[in-house]
Amino acid sequence: MAWWIWLLLGLGLLAAEMLTPGGFFVLFFGLAALVVGAVVYVGLGGPDWFQWLLFSTLSIVSVLFLRSRVLAWFQSRQGSTVGTETLVGEVATLHDDIAPGTVGKAELRGTSWNVRSRDAAPLRRGQRCRVQRVEGLTLWVTAE
Repeated sequence: MAWWIWLLLGLGLLAAEMLTPGGFFVLFFGLAALVVGAVVYVGLGGPDWFQWLLFSTLSIVSVLFLRSRVLAWFQSRQGSTVGTETLVGEVATLHDDIAPGTVGKAELRGTSWNVRSRDAAPLRRGQRCRVQRVEGLTLWVTAE
């Protein structure tokens, strides 16, 4: 096959990867097609059956050996910026009066949260409170 057909196939597969939810399977087939296209371009492609064998081998080997690394890298980068544990120590502003041990509402980072007071004294609406702990979608707060 011509090198530009492999190039188009590779670019099409990479575009398909972008349109599918994060499985990172099609990515490796697209990269393998681009590699085969480069090999054919420099004149080392050989007959069509060899090109397809090379494409299949590169695709399967890269999925088996590289997919887990790519997934781990992607998830580590994604996980570094999200998570409720990053809310501990932040300051929330109360929307409601909250008696000790009861649940109310507060705003933190532009979002309304359920909050529960850890103080023995009641907390007043508009008061700023520091997040001590997070349980699910409930923030445990104390007066600042």
